[in-house]
Parts: sequence; structure tokens; C-alpha cells
Amino acid sequence: MVRIGVAGAAGRMGRAIVQAAQSNKDADVVAAIEKSGSDCIGVDVGELAGIGALGVAVTDNLGNTDYEVLIDFTNPGASVAHAEFCESSGRRLVIGTTGLEPGDRSRIERASERVAVVLTPNMSVGVNLCFRLTELAARTLGADVDIEIIEAHHRHKVDAPSGTALRLGEVVAAALQRDLDRCAVYGRQGRTGARDRETIGFSTVRAGDIVGEHTVLFAAEGERVEITHRASSRLTFASGAVRAAVWVAGRKRGLFDMQDVLGLR
Repeated sequence: MVRIGVAGAAGRMGRAIVQAAQSNKDADVVAAIEKSGSDCIGVDVGELAGIGALGVAVTDNLGNTDYEVLIDFTNPGASVAHAEFCESSGRRLVIGTTGLEPGDRSRIERASERVAVVLTPNMSVGVNLCFRLTELAARTLGADVDIEIIEAHHRHKVDAPSGTALRLGEVVAAALQRDLDRCAVYGRQGRTGARDRETIGFSTVRAGDIVGEHTVLFAAEGERVEITHRASSRLTFASGAVRAAVWVAGRKRGLFDMQDVLGLR
């Protein structure tokens, strides 16, 4: 079995990852990491995840256990630090953190020159299928449609638009040979004038306990095509993250995403 460490183990995603790993015959959680000062230090991570004691206490020491792959759903600063640690210690890494700045991504890419890293904004199998369907729709419908991306998440999410929404925008822009930095429109207000067909619009909802919803809308005169993914449980993403960890354990170095893990590329 692949020995897994979970960063941010006491958080919502961390606990879901522990649950998902217990359901995967090829994975075993052997380390649970939280930031220094957390009230959960010393607590059994299985108890935190609601699945009973696993004999793995939460710690603030990244290097105290012999895990092979670290799964990280924390924050950009912590993810970069974890990438640097994994680079120096020769451990593989799966990162699902969103809100990364270009400099953060560059540092993670440098780490991937020495160790294998899976970096992706969404670990869901369904969402990654939607990436491919969105590319196909964009290429087929071309410049004859208006394209809008709508996403919704829980009220605690700190970045907007979501990493998945931005990735969908990148997929559309690449398929249509557009520069997303130039054509993206993030929300509208006031007298905006007629819509420019070349733009790619983004709309964001933050409310309640919505786990994650994404829709790419292709609207033409007389018809509309929508590609939608709705997640009802964090286990969707957690199971994908564990699957990615098992997959990346067999790679020495390089930067990968879920399209690689799922064989969709």
C-alpha cells in the first residue's frame, strides 16, 4: 500500500481524505499534519474523521513519519512550503490548493524537477471529464456562441473565481486561441454595453454549504448548450486525491494533473 501523509488533516478536506483513504485498498494514512498550535495536535486523526481510531496522532512535524506521498489541501503559503519540504526529502506530492499566485506555481514547478507532483484545481473524476467535454464544445461551437462560466461554493471559500472555474476558462481560451488575461470578464455592473462575443464571462456565488457547482454556458441565437458538474460531498474530491496519490507514487519526477492520473490526455 502507498503510505500517505495528509496536510491540513483536521480541516474539512483533510478529514474527508482520511475517510477516502480508508476506503482505498491501495492507500494507508500514516501521517496527519496540522499547523503548530492547533488544538488537534495529539488527537487521533481517525477520531477526527469520524471513522474510529487509526493509531495516527495529528502532529505539526512534517518529517516525523515515513510517508511516500503528501496530500495537501491547505493554503498557498503552506503548499509552497510543503513542496519545498517534499523536494528536499524526496517525497511525492498531491496539491489541491487553489488561489495560487504565479510565483507559488513557479516554485512548485521547480520542486517537480526533482520529485513527482500532481497539481490540479479539482480532483473530481467528473470535473476532469467536464474539462474534456468543454474543450470539445468550444472547438465545435467556435466563435458563434457567447461563453459564460458560473460557479458556486460554500460561504467559507476564500478565493474567487474558483480554481476549477479558472481552469475551465483556460480550456475554453486555449481551444479558441484566445488570451484569457485579455478576454476574461469577472462580473458585471452598471451600463456595460452590448456583450463582446470574444469575452469569457465569470460569475461567482458564495452561499451556505454548497460543496461545489460549475457550469459552462455556450449560448447562440436560438439554442444553448450547458456543461454542468455538481458535487454533493467532499468525498468526491477526496477520493480523487487519494487516487492521485496512489498513481503518483509510481513516478519519480515531473508535474502532472488529474488528466494524467485518469489517462484522459
